[in-house]
Amino acid sequence: MALTRPLTLDEFLLRPEEQPALEFERGAVRQKMSPQPRHGRLALLLGLRFEAHGYPKQIASAFVETRVTWPAEGLSYVPDVIAYRVERVPYGADGELVDHLTVPPDVAVEIPSPGQGLDRQLERCRWYVAHGVAVSLLVHPGRHAVWVFRPGTETGLLTGDAVVDLGDVFEGFSFVVSELFAALRRPQ
Repeated sequence: MALTRPLTLDEFLLRPEEQPALEFERGAVRQKMSPQPRHGRLALLLGLRFEAHGYPKQIASAFVETRVTWPAEGLSYVPDVIAYRVERVPYGADGELVDHLTVPPDVAVEIPSPGQGLDRQLERCRWYVAHGVAVSLLVHPGRHAVWVFRPGTETGLLTGDAVVDLGDVFEGFSFVVSELFAALRRPQ
C-alpha cells in the first residue's frame, strides 16, 4: 500500500494552474467553484471601479481571480477581486509585476457562487483582515447585500441605499449597494 502525505505549500505552488482555480490551506487542496454570470459581472465591475477610481490619476490596481499566498500561514487563496494602493503593488527588480503575490492586498472581495456556504465565506473575509488585509468585502449576489470587514469590526448586511465607504483605503472611494447590484438587471 502506498502512503500519501499532504502537499507542502511549495509543492502546491509548483503545480500547474487549473480552472477553476485551486486553493491551498495547510496541506489540503480545494477547487473553487466556477463563477456564475452574476458572480463574474460583479467581480468585473468592482475591479473596474477600483481601477477607475481617481482617474486620471491611478490610485488603485485591481486584479480578478488572482492568487495571493501567505507563506507563514501555509495558505494560498484566490479571492474574487483584490486591490492594492498603487504604491503597494508588488513589482520585481525588473519593474514588472511579480508572478507570485505574497503581499496581502489592501482590499479582498469574496463573491459567493450558488452552493457555497455563507458561513465559510464570512470566515474567509474575517481571516483576510486578521492577516494583513485592510478591508474585506463579502458581496452576495442572491441577497443583493454587502458585508464589510476591518480588523476588529464588521458591518453588514448592507442593502439598498446603504453606502460602502472604503475611503480609509482609497481616498474618496465609496459606492451605493443598490447601484452595484443594478448591473445585474436588464438595461432600460
